[in-house]
Amino acid sequence: MASFFLVTVRSFWMILMVLAFGSSCYNTQAEAARAFFVFGDSLVDNGNNNYLATTARADSPPYGIDYPTHRPTGRFSNGLNIPDFISQALGSESLLPYLSPQLNGQKLLVGANFASAGIGILNDTGIQFINIIRMYRQLEYFQEYQRRVAAIIGEDQAQQLVNQALVLITVGGNDFVNNYYLVPFSARSRQYSLPDYVKYLISEYRKLLQRLYDLGARRVLVTGTGPLGCVPAELAMRGSTNGQCSAELQRAAALYNPQLVQMIRGLNSNLGSDVFVAANTQQMNNDFIRDPQAYGFVTSKVACCGQGPYNGIGLCTVVSNLCSNRDAYAFWDAFHPSERANSIIVRQILTGTTTYMYPMNLSTIMALDSRT
Repeated sequence: MASFFLVTVRSFWMILMVLAFGSSCYNTQAEAARAFFVFGDSLVDNGNNNYLATTARADSPPYGIDYPTHRPTGRFSNGLNIPDFISQALGSESLLPYLSPQLNGQKLLVGANFASAGIGILNDTGIQFINIIRMYRQLEYFQEYQRRVAAIIGEDQAQQLVNQALVLITVGGNDFVNNYYLVPFSARSRQYSLPDYVKYLISEYRKLLQRLYDLGARRVLVTGTGPLGCVPAELAMRGSTNGQCSAELQRAAALYNPQLVQMIRGLNSNLGSDVFVAANTQQMNNDFIRDPQAYGFVTSKVACCGQGPYNGIGLCTVVSNLCSNRDAYAFWDAFHPSERANSIIVRQILTGTTTYMYPMNLSTIMALDSRT
């Protein structure tokens, strides 16, 4: 089994595609025409922040060192990120960021990525980054996108394109690390106890998901937070001496993620359809954090790029420590998974059991939707 995980990301992906998408599952041509939309933070940002005056950017080397162009793209990765791998599964090209001047004409019909590094569920999350595309603005851009597409293919076809699209939303982690726990005695931590803050986040997230539905989204993957206390940045900043995860941040994730699933169940029940699908990204990450060798990683504690303890201090830059084999590291920088870790996460999104995907995985969604 270990040798299976030691194949390169791209050859690994080819094997996965054969396993997950046999010809009996769905019509590939139909799925290739399916639009894809992405909302959220740096885990899924394809480069929108490149066009903004903000410090939350990944447009300098060594970011993108393993991307096909070997150049930084604005993705917070050494190469491909989660949306890229999902695009591959859809049989589509990678999404352009919505702010890209190249996103026009027929390229609009593929979909768009509205995500922006640093944002959270709450508008006051990531205030230190100043100029980022907060969730309310991402949804406004989605409305604008629909008007632009309607001008090309007509309102009815634009509505159908959106209704039949796949949507991914990844947001919430920054509401802890870049808000509640950003500084000791933060405004939000003085306002709320942790359990009450989690309830508030969930209630605000529900409004965002309902708004996505109102704007036409009918198949939405909703990721939870990862293991917040286990990223190299938190190990370094909280002075972990033996690689132990931060208990307080892990408590936050443990409170938040089950309530997110519960909220999604309730929302789907109210809508009378499984519109929203919960992805247990905490468990997906935990698998290779707890046993990195089983997944072909050398370490899940030390970032490939960075400085200080665990390479978890500051930004990944040209003067940072940089590992030679990025596939051997679960984390690319202080906060973000490596390309290879992203591929493993998407493998579970595609084929995972209900432990990872509720109420169904993406392969099942694609098979069901291809029949309608």
